[in-house]
Amino acid sequence: MAARTKISFATCNLYNINKPGLPIYRDTDGWSQADYDKKVAWTASILNELKSDVWGFQELWHQQALMDAFKAAGLDSKYQLLVPDNHKGQRIVCAGAVRKTILVGQPEWITDFPSKFMLKSGGDDAQSSAISVAIDKFSRPILHFKVRPRTKGKVISIYVVHFKSKGPTHVHREKWYKADNEYYSKHRISIGSAISTIRRTAEASALRMILTDEMKNNSNPVVVLGDCNDAQHSNTLNILTEQPNYLLSGYSRGGSDTSLYTIETLQEYRSLRDVYYTHVYKNSRESLDQILVSQEFYDNSKSRLWAFKGMDLVNDHLNADNHKKNGSSDHGVVRARFEYRPAK
Repeated sequence: MAARTKISFATCNLYNINKPGLPIYRDTDGWSQADYDKKVAWTASILNELKSDVWGFQELWHQQALMDAFKAAGLDSKYQLLVPDNHKGQRIVCAGAVRKTILVGQPEWITDFPSKFMLKSGGDDAQSSAISVAIDKFSRPILHFKVRPRTKGKVISIYVVHFKSKGPTHVHREKWYKADNEYYSKHRISIGSAISTIRRTAEASALRMILTDEMKNNSNPVVVLGDCNDAQHSNTLNILTEQPNYLLSGYSRGGSDTSLYTIETLQEYRSLRDVYYTHVYKNSRESLDQILVSQEFYDNSKSRLWAFKGMDLVNDHLNADNHKKNGSSDHGVVRARFEYRPAK
C-alpha cells in the first residue's frame, strides 16, 4: 500500500433508504420501485461527485440498498462497505464505506453507554432540586472503525453518529398522558421536545466519555462524523467538542488533548461569509451534519499530522420540498479534505 498524502471524510444522511415495499416506521408500504430507483441514482451521483476516502451514513434500513448505490456509481469494487450482518430492513443504522486497503480491523456498533455513565445530581445549591436521567443506550448505535491511510502512519479512529432528532418524542401513548389527556394534550409538543433534547444531550455526553477515554494523554487521531441533529454552537456540540480555542495565527502552537474541532469553524476561518447549512425546516437553515476532528487534524496544533485543505458541501437539493420526486436526501452532504503535513 502506497503512503497516502491526502485523506477525505464525508457524511451523508440517506433519508430512510430501504428496499422497495418494506415498511419504514408506520409507513407499511415503504418506497415504491420507482422512488427507490431515484434514491439509488441520486446517492450514486453524490458518491461519484465527492469520491471521499471514508464515508459515514445515517438512516440505512437495508444493506442491499447501499450496495446498489455503490454499484450504480461504479464504485463497488473500490470500497469496503461497513454494515451490520443480516441488516435487511428491520431497523435503521449508521453505516460506512472505506476505500479498500486502508481499513484496520473490524467495525463495531456501540449500543450501550459506558458502564460508569451517570447523569445524576443532588443540586449545585439550595435552590437547585435533584435531577436524575435514566438513559443507558444510544437510540441509533454508533459505528466505530479504524483506518490507516499511510503504511507506517498512525491509525485514525472514526465514529459515525446519529443522535436523537429535534422532533418531539411521541408521548400520547404513555399511561400518565392517557390518565389526564385533557391537560397533557395542551403540552404534548413542549414535553416531547424536552425529552428529545434530554436524550440527545445524554447521547452526546456518553460519546464524550468514550472519546475522552480514547484520546486522553496520547496523540491518536480521531474523527467524528454524522447527523448530530444540532448546530455548531449548540449544547450538544459544546459537549462533544469541549469548546477548544481556535488560534487565527501561529502554526504548531495550539491544540487540545481531548477536544474536537468542527470543520464548519475551520472552513469559516477561510471564507468571507458563513454559508454552511445542511438542513431546512420551516425556512430555518441549520448545520445538523457535522465532521469533528481531533488536534491531529487542526492546522495550528503542535500535534498536527494532517493539514486542513477544505470543506465541500452539497446542499442545493435542499431547495426542493419533496425529496421523493428526485430521490434526494433531506440533509446536505459534507466532505472534509486533509493533506499529510506533520507539524515541525
